[in-house]
Amino acid sequence: MAQQNIYDNDKFFEAFKGLRADEINFNDLIETPILLGMMPDLKDKRVLDVGCGMGQHAKQYSDMGALSVLGTDISEKMLGFARENNSADNIEYMRLPFEDLEKLDGQFDVVTSSLAFDYAEDFCDVLKKINALLVPGGKLVFSTSHPISTAYDGVYDRYTRTEEGKRLYANLHNYNIEGLRKFRWCVDDYEVYHRRFSTLVNNIVSAGFIIEECQESNLPAEVIEKYPDKFGGLYHHPDFIFFRCGKHPA
Repeated sequence: MAQQNIYDNDKFFEAFKGLRADEINFNDLIETPILLGMMPDLKDKRVLDVGCGMGQHAKQYSDMGALSVLGTDISEKMLGFARENNSADNIEYMRLPFEDLEKLDGQFDVVTSSLAFDYAEDFCDVLKKINALLVPGGKLVFSTSHPISTAYDGVYDRYTRTEEGKRLYANLHNYNIEGLRKFRWCVDDYEVYHRRFSTLVNNIVSAGFIIEECQESNLPAEVIEKYPDKFGGLYHHPDFIFFRCGKHPA
């Protein structure tokens, strides 16, 4: 399987850091509250954070009482930031692509991932490796870009707009054509893999999980109205989708 490491691109990494440094951002206002709200009780749990990025979530899991947190990522730049800014005695960071998760020793009570599986060429294979790392009855909680978002291929504008630029509705183009998508985000030829909603669900089930909860990203109308340039698209489609899954008991 192809392994993506766009975050070690200097231009992309600096642009991404700038986005995260903005107090009003998609991750902190939308993604994090939903993801944390779907977590099981982490007290004394062994947690694996796949695609841990800058380590914000790993630190949150540590603060939520996890016994241990292992954060894995392919990007040295992201791991360097995590070690410097989101460290704790019970957190370990390791460079490891999620395609190589079978190299890990030991098992975990909870595996989580935040907006990383968009980069997986073979999503079902990654899920099977995660399932093998979980104890019976363990939980997988993850977010990923919504299929409506990953369908975007840069050919047309994401939205149909008024003459003044207001978004009227989202454009859905080539949704049923799955596979690699390339478009501009921070750099040219940013890559993600598009999968239909049914493919996400079937991959989860095929990997041996029970879907316990699914949510789609949204914000209260008053927040969208306050920041229409940033969040106005949420009136028309969700950017992220979230799943909590359970491994079958022994």
